[in-house]
Amino acid sequence: MESRRGPLKSAVPSNAVSPVRRCSRTACGRPAVATLTYVYADSTAVLGPLATYAEPHCYDLCAEHSERLTAPRGWEVVRLADASGPARPSGDDLEALANAVREAARPQERAAEAGGGPRRADPMEVARRGHLRVLRSPDN
Repeated sequence: MESRRGPLKSAVPSNAVSPVRRCSRTACGRPAVATLTYVYADSTAVLGPLATYAEPHCYDLCAEHSERLTAPRGWEVVRLADASGPARPSGDDLEALANAVREAARPQERAAEAGGGPRRADPMEVARRGHLRVLRSPDN
């Protein structure tokens, strides 16, 4: 758009806006990696993974500032684990998977159960739902 004096110029130079969110700390230009939120009712500062989008009452912090974060006296800092990495299976997950594979590999026993045939009774078993079993405590 042109006026009588020539093309209009912006008072602020127009540079491309960076899609990377920056640390909220003054004079820090590093990329943000964590989001800080305050829960005033509980006197708690919660530091977690970078939020999906910027919130007006949250603060984005770079790695250095998130590591050095301290809270006011009497406040608690809760640091939530970063879930961005792939979750590793726990021993319980692997055991449940192994049990499910064993259960699927025994079609003759499952067919006998479905047909109402006799089932091997486990004295420790209290109840069963699908492949899951509720067992009696060994102390009882």
